[in-house]
Amino acid sequence: MLRSIHASRVATLVADFPRAPAYAGLADALAAVIGDGRIPLDTRLPSERELTQALGVSRTTVTRAYAALREAGYARSRRGSGTFALVPGGHSRVLDRALVPRADAEPVIDLNCAALSAPPGVAQAYAEAVTELPPYLAGHGYFPAGLPRLQQAIAAGYAARGLPTDPDQIMVTPGALSAASIVAHALTGPGDRVLVESPVYPNATDALRRTGARLRPTPVDPDGWDLDATTALLRQTAPRLAYLIPDFQNPTGHLMTDSQRERYAGALRRTRTVPIVDEAHQALPLDGQPMPRPFAAHAHDAVTIGSASKGFWGGLRIGWVRAPHALMERLTHTRVSMDLGAPVLEQLVLVRLLADSEHLLQANRARLREQRDALVAAVGDRLPEWRFRTPTGGLALWCRLPDPVATEVAAEAEEHGVIVAPGPVFAVEGGLHRFLRIPWTRPADELAAAVDVLAQAWSTVRSRPGRDANRRHRVMVA
Repeated sequence: MLRSIHASRVATLVADFPRAPAYAGLADALAAVIGDGRIPLDTRLPSERELTQALGVSRTTVTRAYAALREAGYARSRRGSGTFALVPGGHSRVLDRALVPRADAEPVIDLNCAALSAPPGVAQAYAEAVTELPPYLAGHGYFPAGLPRLQQAIAAGYAARGLPTDPDQIMVTPGALSAASIVAHALTGPGDRVLVESPVYPNATDALRRTGARLRPTPVDPDGWDLDATTALLRQTAPRLAYLIPDFQNPTGHLMTDSQRERYAGALRRTRTVPIVDEAHQALPLDGQPMPRPFAAHAHDAVTIGSASKGFWGGLRIGWVRAPHALMERLTHTRVSMDLGAPVLEQLVLVRLLADSEHLLQANRARLREQRDALVAAVGDRLPEWRFRTPTGGLALWCRLPDPVATEVAAEAEEHGVIVAPGPVFAVEGGLHRFLRIPWTRPADELAAAVDVLAQAWSTVRSRPGRDANRRHRVMVA
């Protein structure tokens, strides 16, 4: 299906492009919005005449900008059809073969990974950070705790949320998963019991398993946390740690209230269980609602994991740990046995992003809210038998199917170019065959196309005698 974008939409996306010279500024702005996915690949761009009128510039400006785009590899012209968005090197270059093995086949809609493209401002932050890099090149470049400037910025963010934090309580890591691994190796060992939610983000539980810990799942229902069951399980097992995601839980999207946090923290305190709190989605409330206080405000021994990947961009690869002072030395000793620090350039980038975080996050939330609403409407229309609660934030729908065939549906959809993760991927001890996670991290038209494929896959699987899942192992990152 031919995809196009209206000139008024393009004008909105590039509204503040530099005008000295105008054609170069317009070309750079168009390359940025194509590169970060706001104009999807293979989208037909407006004609030169239409864009000239929408922008209020000369025809020569648009003509030269399009020519510069083509020369840079961000567009191509088809005789008689127009100009189409492209990325240098083609579609396959932006895919990772570990995540999308079919990179050389037909284009896929990858909804296995709940992560979005970079918002406006990330490329500029990289360019500005490069100018700050030279003074660091004279040193060794290792900062096991993180650049002091970044530690201070992250600590200030916690203080603004009602949790006073010393910069020395912050350890910067190469992503949240690295943070989870450091915490797991520092605080658990073979045979230790660890309470984990189920369903849950599978890479985090894998990090805990690699320490030899014994995982004890506590259910997170489609309607939320069962704190009565969790409290009883804590009393029965007295685990060393509890891993929880109170902010738009992955994959269910639930948000834990302040009263629930206070109650949960009290139950953990009574069994001397240290909470490991994953806040990767905390910055993504989509309905303008105030967020609850950090879980660590109710549990002062909590170790909190944060990330720049969901709010800004996954490729930034910066996460962090916030921990009580008493644990920082143990975490640091563990950390230097695993890696010696996060990349300096990316830390400088995040310092800049955090300085203007609210503006950037507002743009990201607006985009995600539009995409969430489009996905909810499409699933409701094309798959009315599927059940879900619409999350007020985060990145994904957790859908309940009438039959336990989610793995089969995912396998069938993949045959037609749509990749999603079925429920068993998120189960700690098996099950969840009625569930499927659908992130809203792609543009609205791609989400609608993906739901069409899922609807066809659902119909095919239900009509197939002797259902048998075509099970594939796929790398999941988010």
